[in-house]
Amino acid sequence: MSRGFVKEEDQEEIPMVPPRADLPLGATNYVTETGLHKLLSEKDRLIKDKELSHQENEKEQRIAINLINSKLQLLNERIASAKVINLEDQPLSEVRFGAKVSLLIGNAKSPQEFQIVGVDEANIAENKISFLSPIARALISKKVNDVAVLHIGKTDRLFKIVGIRYNK
Repeated sequence: MSRGFVKEEDQEEIPMVPPRADLPLGATNYVTETGLHKLLSEKDRLIKDKELSHQENEKEQRIAINLINSKLQLLNERIASAKVINLEDQPLSEVRFGAKVSLLIGNAKSPQEFQIVGVDEANIAENKISFLSPIARALISKKVNDVAVLHIGKTDRLFKIVGIRYNK
């Protein structure tokens, strides 16, 4: 039957699914091994949530399940496109994907450490930055004692690399 002949109160709301972290069309979905494990754990949690979802109202139950299914679909696409980068294969003397980079930012006296990770793993509170971010792109291919310059409007921000390491 056409949806045009259904009472308005019988029509289900289409759940709004928050988008995943932006991955531009055509960009490779690089992930660390840790990042892939986090994606797989998220998938397990969503599957458990789906199994444990018990709403009193049948309509609310369908909406809850549809929301979880939508999230799972986006997540499965991200997992399927993931390309795990083995950190042991990265050049130790150069900033590449997965590197933990110690930086002196501007005139700072003490360094800060950031790791370059995939878009789903990026979290500034954990000092993890996406490989697609402007700062990560400025750092890629640099070596210890190199200075990366990030142009922010009319100012330049300087990042001196004082250490590079790769570990899980």
